[in-house]
Amino acid sequence: MADKLNMGDSFPSITLNLVGGRSVNLPADLDAKYNMVLFYRGHW
Repeated sequence: MADKLNMGDSFPSITLNLVGGRSVNLPADLDAKYNMVLFYRGHW
């Protein structure tokens, strides 16, 4: 399991596969100075 991020830590570079076949690269595809990333597991 990866270490948790602490205040001031940089977000690690990851690629997420989205529904519909697209993908997003984080944090490279985020344009704003401040961002929030929410991971939702979906159906339990």
